[in-house]
Amino acid sequence: METHRLIKEIIEDKKKRTIKLLQRLVQEDSVRGNESKAQAIIIEKCRKLGLELDIWEISENDIKHHPFYRCDRKDFKGNPNVVGVLKGTGGGKSLLLNGHIDVVPEGDRKDWVHDPYSGIIENGKLYGRGATDMKGGSAALLLAIEVVKELDTPLKGDIIFQSVIEEESGGTGTLAALIRGYKADAAIIPEPTNMKIFPKQQGSMWFRLRVKGKSAHGGTRYEGVNAIDKAYTVVQALQKLENQRNDRVDDPLYSNIPIPLPVNIGRIESGKWPSSVPDMAVIEGRIGVGPWETMRDVEEEFLSTISNLKTVDPWFLEHPVEVEWFGGRWQPGNLPSDHELVNTLSAHAKQVMGADPVIEASPWGTDGGILSQGGDIPVVIFGPGTTEVAHDANEYIELERLYQTAEILVLFMMDWCNQS
Repeated sequence: METHRLIKEIIEDKKKRTIKLLQRLVQEDSVRGNESKAQAIIIEKCRKLGLELDIWEISENDIKHHPFYRCDRKDFKGNPNVVGVLKGTGGGKSLLLNGHIDVVPEGDRKDWVHDPYSGIIENGKLYGRGATDMKGGSAALLLAIEVVKELDTPLKGDIIFQSVIEEESGGTGTLAALIRGYKADAAIIPEPTNMKIFPKQQGSMWFRLRVKGKSAHGGTRYEGVNAIDKAYTVVQALQKLENQRNDRVDDPLYSNIPIPLPVNIGRIESGKWPSSVPDMAVIEGRIGVGPWETMRDVEEEFLSTISNLKTVDPWFLEHPVEVEWFGGRWQPGNLPSDHELVNTLSAHAKQVMGADPVIEASPWGTDGGILSQGGDIPVVIFGPGTTEVAHDANEYIELERLYQTAEILVLFMMDWCNQS
């Protein structure tokens, strides 16, 4: 009890500096290809904490052989991965703390009340792109490590902190760190779970469909075949596929998630001229992959749906839809709900929050699947951010949740890393 009281006091003393750190991170526009300045702030903090630093630029030659590698970015120069290690005294369990520094674009700035990179604070919330997804989570990790160091009670197991690039585009940063040799007895990723614990994570794949039509003058459109009309048929088939796949889901961790395995249409492009019948439509989207599924099985079900379009419309007999899998892939994760990692983290979350944490499955992909499937590392997703505002305008994080997360993680590390 005395130690817990001291943890709270140290966190209270460090709140202002933690806010300043998070503001600086949010004020850096670390979208894809522009991660360097935010990483410099992380490096500066890791040096102050006395962590053993490993800073490197990803080389495609080092990772392209791995089956999980799916990235259209070839140049990573100037935008490094960062790993900081707090060495234990030996004999304990190690812990990997993984956060990503990249953020999605801010979208239409007119939708933001404040500048998307302001880091402004109002009513206990810090606003800005990346505040919740997931610079706030990374700030919580660094605060927890700082508290552990100040307690001056060395842990037996190593703490491996990671700040990686390229999560939003498929996990290349985490994959590169895994290939570099960074593994542990467990991993926690503080994505925005709203303090819920996710032992299972949905995977996902991006697809591109080319739907053919036949061009004609708009005045005699009946002489053509409108690719947009045919694309609508394809979208209806994908909606049916989504319904069929979700009707089969019986995992209780998905009981509160309306669509456990979404098929999302994210982009449609067609036509070059208003007075012409378009002869091509391109549909891009993503399909969710259940924790219990393989990428290959989902691919085959998807391709079967596209192939069966010929039974819906004879047009597709002679003009089959072209399917391309492109961009990032997020591997699913499937940790049992009664795993010791879940039980230990849950116990300390209850200790801090006064109630049992909610255990659910992640409705979106994370880097967790890369670590669990690629490195055989038990992974949970647990963080202070709010899912509802991730990737949206006016993104924010509740600062009190950040401090709570750090408190939980300190207690967890003192328990986990001192186990033999």
